[in-house]
Amino acid sequence: MDGDCAASLASLSSAPTGDTITDCALACPSSNSLSTQPTTTSLAEQNPSSSLVQQQVPTLKWPKNSELDLNWIENLISTLDWSSKNLPPSEFPLVLPVQALDTLILTASKILHKEPNCPTINPDESSSVVVVGDIHGQLHDLIFLLNHAGFPSQNRFFVFNGDFVDRGAWGLETFLLLLAWKVFMPDRVFFLRGNHESKFCTSIYGFMMEVLTKYGDNGKQVYRKCLGCFKELPLASIIAGCVYTAHGGLFRSIPLVPSKRSKQKKSCRVSFNPEPKSYLLVLWRNYLELEGRFLILHGKA
Repeated sequence: MDGDCAASLASLSSAPTGDTITDCALACPSSNSLSTQPTTTSLAEQNPSSSLVQQQVPTLKWPKNSELDLNWIENLISTLDWSSKNLPPSEFPLVLPVQALDTLILTASKILHKEPNCPTINPDESSSVVVVGDIHGQLHDLIFLLNHAGFPSQNRFFVFNGDFVDRGAWGLETFLLLLAWKVFMPDRVFFLRGNHESKFCTSIYGFMMEVLTKYGDNGKQVYRKCLGCFKELPLASIIAGCVYTAHGGLFRSIPLVPSKRSKQKKSCRVSFNPEPKSYLLVLWRNYLELEGRFLILHGKA
């Protein structure tokens, strides 16, 4: 299930059922965007024992008016890129304090909560849709992709098709950057839930430990907030009325029975019991049912 996907809607002749890869001649982001609204924190002030005490760390702050703009996004991209190359993971709170992180996750979660489990994306003839597959914590690949394909805009939609975290070293930064884009352009940026956006996978494949390492005493709190946000993610999307996208691809011989609409929050409408098959198939491609139990196959399924 691993791979990266970047495809224009114009080139989509059939629904993507897995992870499609297109080659990208990628350009690096400009470092000048750090000068937009930098707030610097001395490592000597925060951690006198750090080996980087002479460096000034750019600190991200949530806008006072709670409205993100392109300058803030570009500053976020450059700051995350810089920190990933210059700071040890345990120093990440100097770049993004817990308060700013909490506000970003909460704001994005509220937007995601209002979306249906299968949003419809309707681009006009002048628009394109870029579908992106597994990123798996590869922050720099995401930055290069955005610079190559172009930032989300009024005539450029993005659909990120799951598996943003785990395996890579920068799953948290990757997820937060995607959330920022969602807050900034909620009707142009969509992301769907993959199997790794779950407590089961993140506790095994690295994201949980990544968060605990980066935020220390606040790590459990940050991890729980991320899990809560995962539950708000849509499961699939329909593009232009003819392209179905979901991390697990197409269903395989599973009859779909409409379920009653619950008055509870969206994340409570999907349950593993009593019939978890259809839900698992939306998120997983490589599983095997054996004696009523679902076994996850990795590598070649």
